[in-house]
Amino acid sequence: MIELRQLRYFLAIVEQGSLTRAAEVLRVAQPALSGHVRRMEAHLGTALLLRTPKGVQPTEAGQALARHARLMLDQLALAEEEIRGQRDDPAGLVRLGLPGTIGQILAVPLIRAVRARHPRIELRVAEAMSGFVLDWLEAGRIDIAVLYEEAGGRGILTERLLEEELVVIGAPARAAEMPDGALPLVTALRAGLILPGDGHGLRALLDAQAATLGQPLATLIDVDSYQNIKALVAEGMGWSILPRNAVAAEAAQGALQVWPIRDPQLRRHVHLAHAARRPVTGAVAAVLGLARDTLRGLVRDGAWTGAVLVGEAGAEG
Repeated sequence: MIELRQLRYFLAIVEQGSLTRAAEVLRVAQPALSGHVRRMEAHLGTALLLRTPKGVQPTEAGQALARHARLMLDQLALAEEEIRGQRDDPAGLVRLGLPGTIGQILAVPLIRAVRARHPRIELRVAEAMSGFVLDWLEAGRIDIAVLYEEAGGRGILTERLLEEELVVIGAPARAAEMPDGALPLVTALRAGLILPGDGHGLRALLDAQAATLGQPLATLIDVDSYQNIKALVAEGMGWSILPRNAVAAEAAQGALQVWPIRDPQLRRHVHLAHAARRPVTGAVAAVLGLARDTLRGLVRDGAWTGAVLVGEAGAEG
C-alpha cells in the first residue's frame, strides 16, 4: 500500500525535477527518498521516474500518479482545515503565480495585506511569463494565478477584473522615425518589433491583431523577458509593444519613448484564476479575496498606470 508520506515525497521529486533538490526541500536523506520510490514502483509494477543526466522526469505512469496524488492531498488538506475550524482563521500555504509585469506592482501590497489580515497564511509568490504561469496552474504547482487570458475549457475558472493599455516603445534617439502623437495599430504592427516568443499571451494577442488586419507581424527578435526587451529597445535595436505600466518608470526617466496606439486602442485583459477541479481551501479563498481587492485598489488609486476596471468608464465590456 502506498502511504500519504510517499505521495508527498514523490510529488516533491516531480516538482523539483531532482532527487537532490527534493531531499533538500523535504529535509529527508536522498537514499531514503530513492527507497520510497523503489517501493512504490515495486508495488505498482511499473517505473515511475526516468533518470536523466539533467535530473528525473516522470514516466507516463508517474504523471498519472502525480495528478491523482495532488487531488488526494488537496482533499486531505481541505478535510483537515474543516475539522480544525480554519474557515474563521485560515492557515496554510497558498502558492500564487504572477506574470512579471504584474508581480512588480501586486506582489508587495498583497503580501502586506495577507500578513495583516491572515498572519497564519504563508503566501508564496512565483513570477514568470504569463504562458508559464498558466502551465503551473494547470499542473497544480500553484493555487492561484493572475493571467492575461481567459483559459476557458482548460479546467480553469477565471474572473476578468481589469484591462490595461498597450503602447509602442522606442529609444528616444529614434523618436524622429515615428510620427508625433498616437500611432495607428497597423503602423505599430509594421515596426521592427522585439517581443516575447510564440506561446506567450502578449505575442498571441499581437499575432491575432495582425491576422485580423491581414498583415504579418514584423518581428526582429524574440526575447522572453520584459527587462531584456526594454534594454534592447533602449539601445535602439528595435521597437516593442508592452503594457504602459511596465514601461512607466523608464518613460519617466527618459530612457524610453512611449506612443499610444489608436484605431483601435490596444488593451489586454487581466484575470484572477484558480483551478476548477481543485478544492478551494479557506486559505486560498482568503487570498483570492485579498488579491481581488488589491488589484482593484491599485487601479482606483492610480498606481496601475494605463489600467481601467472592467465595467467602469473606459473599459471595454
